[in-house]
Amino acid sequence: MQTLIELAPLAAFFGVWAFTDIYIATAVLMGAMVLLLGWDWLSTRKIPSMHLVSAVLVWVFGAATLILHDVRFIQWKATVFYWLTALAVAGSVWIGRITLLERLLAGALPEGTAVPPNRWRTASLIYAVFYLVLGAVNLWVAYNLSETAWVVFKSWIAVPLIFVFTAALMFWLLNGQAAKEPA
Repeated sequence: MQTLIELAPLAAFFGVWAFTDIYIATAVLMGAMVLLLGWDWLSTRKIPSMHLVSAVLVWVFGAATLILHDVRFIQWKATVFYWLTALAVAGSVWIGRITLLERLLAGALPEGTAVPPNRWRTASLIYAVFYLVLGAVNLWVAYNLSETAWVVFKSWIAVPLIFVFTAALMFWLLNGQAAKEPA
């Protein structure tokens, strides 16, 4: 259920774009991010960092898109988000006791699963490279293909690819891992 709520702003953007244009869809996305943060606050009394960063990027790049009437700003928002994610995940390999990826994904692993720190570090670097490449591909699509192709890429390729990649990374993390010994 939480994943559906997190994807609601994107779904609103793509749905509105299909029937209007990218500028109205961008305004809807900006409003949907307000609703997402409101939902976060009402349901948990906190706002996840990733939601806040994404919302700020949507508002800044969305406002630039609407004020300057230039679609490139909202197209750049995805790349900036992907590259910030890559930087944060890669940086956590060298800063902090545990990696950001472990903080984000450890709760999704089966109870009692122990993944060694070196495997988390390797997974973090792989994850960072994936997001760097995804950001670059987003820019390539935005600058070399049509607006329609970019929206199709964002909705039907990038988002599903993130889920597939994350699932594959989870399977890799679990591959050959033994359950923790009971205390």
